[in-house]
Amino acid sequence: MRDEDTGLRWFLRGVGGIVSVPAFILMASFIGFGVLCRESGITLGQAVFMTGFVWALPSQLVLVGAMAAGTSVVVAGVAVALSAIRLMPMTAAWVPLVRGPKTRKWQLILMSHCVAVTAWVWSVMRLRDTPPDKRAAYFAGFGATLISVNVCITAISYVSAASLPPLLAAGLFFLTPMYFLTALTASARLAAERLALVFGLVLGPVLRASGIGLDLLWAGVIGGTLAFGAHKLLRAKKTGA
Repeated sequence: MRDEDTGLRWFLRGVGGIVSVPAFILMASFIGFGVLCRESGITLGQAVFMTGFVWALPSQLVLVGAMAAGTSVVVAGVAVALSAIRLMPMTAAWVPLVRGPKTRKWQLILMSHCVAVTAWVWSVMRLRDTPPDKRAAYFAGFGATLISVNVCITAISYVSAASLPPLLAAGLFFLTPMYFLTALTASARLAAERLALVFGLVLGPVLRASGIGLDLLWAGVIGGTLAFGAHKLLRAKKTGA
């Protein structure tokens, strides 16, 4: 009974992790996501489902763009899967952090659904100083709460968007892209990262205006490839010099 109480206590500590800077930043971005879904013609049920079950904001944005463009389900699924590949190495690094001596595989599989940028950063910050046998309960509390709260935020922002003044709704609409732009700009360290941002900012509007499907995905693929090639050329030039 004592072990169960201790596990519950660590679960509740994880719930309290929702009061943190990474969680607040993510919650603010989901306000913009709810407004974005409404403005894109996505239903409330679809918006809530995406937050709860896709649970990766970049993938959700790709899916919204695909649905708004009338892309087929198969193509949209492939696009979301490609955008989510980045989570695979993050999950691989997360497993040793959260796995305790009694953690079962099915528990890891369930909890891995919560792994996205915010949960991964939180894990790196908090789990190393947590007793190994309590890490699973601690993370489960945080992950479940983070998803549940943002599902509610998506629904509330979606419903309230209709009654908001147009200027305020437009501001909330831009919270999500501004969140990603500022976060990526602040974390960019290599020339390739900065070039990818520049190429993406240029290609995104151009591809959108061209009317091709999956413009957001193509902007990332083309911009990232160009940035990688330019980075290699710059390094070769410096080495040759």
